[in-house]
Amino acid sequence: MLNELETLSRNIGRLIAINERQQQARHALEEQLAQLRKESEAAHAELALLREERNALQAERDALFAKIDDAQVRLNAILEKLPRAKGPYDSDNQLDLLASQQEQSAAQHGEDA
Repeated sequence: MLNELETLSRNIGRLIAINERQQQARHALEEQLAQLRKESEAAHAELALLREERNALQAERDALFAKIDDAQVRLNAILEKLPRAKGPYDSDNQLDLLASQQEQSAAQHGEDA
């Protein structure tokens, strides 16, 4: 009977030790879970800020596109009002200009040689 009581006492001691280890592990996991929840909340808050910033940048981009379009319309209106005079860089004279540049380049290469 005494042996049985000793065995029972050892088993109870082991169960208590196991229970304590499980409680410690549970507490550690609860602390880890709380930390992960805090990190998750911080990440969600940062994500919300980044979304707001993205939306603000998109609105700014759209406003700039609208300004560019408006400026393009104004520029086209101004260009339409200007008289059409042929200058040295008009399309009719571009081939002549290109030919003269090639002749000058060939002459320079001939002098260098």
